[in-house]
Amino acid sequence: MQAAAAQTEKPDIATSVVAAMRQLGVVGLPRNYEIFYEALTGSNQELSLEVVSLSNRPRQEDLDRIARKYLPHINGHDIVTAARDTLAKELEDLAQLLRSERVHIEKYGEVLSQTSEGLNSKSVVSHALLKKVISVITAATTSTIEHGKQVASTLKDKSAELESVKSALEEYKLLADTDALTQLANRRAFDRRIAAIYDDNRSVMFSALILADIDNFKDINDHHGHPVGDKIIQVVADIFRKGAQEGTFVARTGGEEFAIIVDGATEAGLVEVAEVLRTMVAQTPFTAANGMTYGPVTISLGICMASQADNADDLYSKADRALYRSKLTGRNRVTTFTTVQDKPLKSWLLYRRD
Repeated sequence: MQAAAAQTEKPDIATSVVAAMRQLGVVGLPRNYEIFYEALTGSNQELSLEVVSLSNRPRQEDLDRIARKYLPHINGHDIVTAARDTLAKELEDLAQLLRSERVHIEKYGEVLSQTSEGLNSKSVVSHALLKKVISVITAATTSTIEHGKQVASTLKDKSAELESVKSALEEYKLLADTDALTQLANRRAFDRRIAAIYDDNRSVMFSALILADIDNFKDINDHHGHPVGDKIIQVVADIFRKGAQEGTFVARTGGEEFAIIVDGATEAGLVEVAEVLRTMVAQTPFTAANGMTYGPVTISLGICMASQADNADDLYSKADRALYRSKLTGRNRVTTFTTVQDKPLKSWLLYRRD
C-alpha cells in the first residue's frame, strides 16, 4: 500500500470504495460496500484477490458468493429480514389478542349493566331472580377470568418469542461490529466510536487515539505466507486486548493496522501505555511448532489527543502522521503528534507502506 506522491494527503477509504464501485458498475448494496471496503483496506487478502479476479463488470451473484464465503455476517441481511417478518407477525397477533380481550371485557360489562338495569326495574326482587342473576354474573366472571388467564399466558409466550428475536438481532449487531480474524472491534465499529468523541465536549477534552501498525508486515507475508501473517495479527491483537486498560476501545482497522481509543489519560500517560504495548510485542517470541522463527516482530505507534484535532477525520489523520513519523525514524517506536506537527512531512507522503 503506497501513499500517492502527487497528493498532499491520503485519500479517504470511503471515497475510494465508492469510486471503485462506480467504475466497475457495482450496485450500491450494503454488502457490496463492505466487500470493496475489505478489499481496499487489505484486511482479508484472499477476499482482495478474489475481487481483483472479477471481470470489469462483476456480476452480483459473484459478489454474493464472495460475501457468503468471506463475510458470513453479511448473511445478517437474512437475519434482519426474518426478524422483521417475525416482529410483524407477533405484533399483529398481539393486536388481535388485545382486540379479542377488549371485546370480551365489553361483553362482560354489558352483562353487568343489563343485570343492574334489570334489578333496578323490579320493585320486588324474588329469591329465584337473585339466584338467576348470581348464576349469570358468576358464569360471566368465571369466563372473563379464564379468558384473562389465557391472554396473560399468551402474552408471556409472545414476550419470550420477541425476546428471542431481540437476542438474535443483538448477536447479529455484535457479529457485524467484530473483526472475524481477531475478535476485536472492526473498522465499522471504530468509525462510530471515534465519531462519538466529538459529540461531547468532555470526550474531546479527555480522549485520545493511538494508532499502531506491525512493522515490515509485507515482508512477513512474502517470506512466510499469509496464514503466518494472519497468526501474527492474532497474537498482536491478543497482546493489545490484554495490555490495554479495562474499558479501552481496541479495534483492528484493516490489514496489520490497529486503533486504540483511550479516555481519561494525559499525553504522557498515553506514551506509557503505548510503550508497554510496543515492548510486549517486541518481547513476544513468534515461532512455529517446528521451532521456525517468524520474528522479530515489532510495531510502530502514533498518538494524538482529541483536543488537538477538529473532528474525527482530523484526529485520525494526525495520529496517522505521528505513526508514520515512527516508521520513518526507524520503526519500533512511539511518536506523539505534538512532536511532529511543526516538522515537514514530505518524506511521509512518499513512504511505502509496510
